[in-house]
Amino acid sequence: MVRVSDLPRRAVTRSAKLASLPLGFAGRTALGIGKRTIGRPAEAVAMEIQTRTAEQLFKVLGELKGGAMKLGQMLSIFEAALPPEIAGPYRATLTKLQEAAPPLPASAVHKVLAEALGEDWRDSFTSFDDRPAAAASIGQVHRAVWSDGRPVAVKVQYPGAGKALISDFNQLARLGRLFGVLMPGLDVKSMLAELKERVVEELDYTIEAESQTIIRDAYLDDPDFYIPEVIAQSGDVLVTEWMDGTPLSKIISDGDQETRNHAALLYCRFLLSGPKRSGMLHGDPHPGNFRLLEDGRLGVLDFGAVDRIPGGFQRRLGLLLRIGTMADIDEIEDALRDEDFIREGVEIDAEALQAFLAPITEPFITETFKFNREWLRDMAARVTDLRPTNVVRQLNLPPEYVIIHRVLSAGTGVLCQLECEIPARAESLKWVPGFADDEDGELVTG
Repeated sequence: MVRVSDLPRRAVTRSAKLASLPLGFAGRTALGIGKRTIGRPAEAVAMEIQTRTAEQLFKVLGELKGGAMKLGQMLSIFEAALPPEIAGPYRATLTKLQEAAPPLPASAVHKVLAEALGEDWRDSFTSFDDRPAAAASIGQVHRAVWSDGRPVAVKVQYPGAGKALISDFNQLARLGRLFGVLMPGLDVKSMLAELKERVVEELDYTIEAESQTIIRDAYLDDPDFYIPEVIAQSGDVLVTEWMDGTPLSKIISDGDQETRNHAALLYCRFLLSGPKRSGMLHGDPHPGNFRLLEDGRLGVLDFGAVDRIPGGFQRRLGLLLRIGTMADIDEIEDALRDEDFIREGVEIDAEALQAFLAPITEPFITETFKFNREWLRDMAARVTDLRPTNVVRQLNLPPEYVIIHRVLSAGTGVLCQLECEIPARAESLKWVPGFADDEDGELVTG
């Protein structure tokens, strides 16, 4: 049995593992300088330093539970920029940790419920299942029946999870130099500050309840989507309607082509339409957070990670997305510099940039696009090239685009897993302000 005091692990052990990262980096840098002096090519040495840094960074993140594991999950932009031989074992470690994470003892769950809902918390339920139906890095979900007879999902945060998460983040924020080795064009400090702010919000179930209610209202009675109602929220407990249905992960593994295309179209439509309809973007497009209901609608879960996107920024995003599909590379570069994707003083090879963007923007140019694993592997190969000459390594990720990038990259990955063919361009034209070139909705493609 796991004691509450064991969650999280002792701070000394966690800090020691995190502290090992800069020491390893210093050793690799010294090794690289030594190899240069005996005639090894500078580019080969730089690649070796980057590869070893990435290996150690993600190995340590993968070994840490709680906060650092959550951070590791959020830093998908770095995972996406790594070769399979590095990212693969890292993903496997995270999966193993999640699957092996022991559930919180019933007594500890009851204590959290009593603190949040009162000592008479059982009066709120007709029944409560002490066995968790699902577990994550900072909490677990229990199935229960509310006092009015409705099946509900009860989300309970692990005691101490928030403190551990912020502690890990503060430690990792000091390691910006290591992330900079992987992507020299990145403003790591600003990006990590933005991620920390989002993580703090995710720990606050009050914010999650508010976000879920706003998004539910925006999609109420929608023929395509269903958002469960928030029943109650207090402290580290959130109670919402229980939602059955077929998980998107099940459709990925077993669904026929028609079902795949239908689920993929709704999935794409929900992610793209969120900012326009509710002013919010669902920030965690993991397949486990989506269910295909019996009536054909797509049900959506987990609104802890939500990005608030004001109207003006929505249009900036749409214009940037449209400009990325154009043939005029000078205009593309100017737009990227205006939005700080290329930081001041950073020089970019325009031809290399255009060659990188062309296949990525293909889904937004053609009438329909077939997302598949082969295309995704090709895109990943472009990003995972660790050579210093790779134009991707000179690009920055502005703080306001951190969650958007996470959603676009992870969402595209899910569409490729679904092996679907959908009109992504038409959905973008309809839901992303600024993406259409004019009032007639014509897309500029150069």
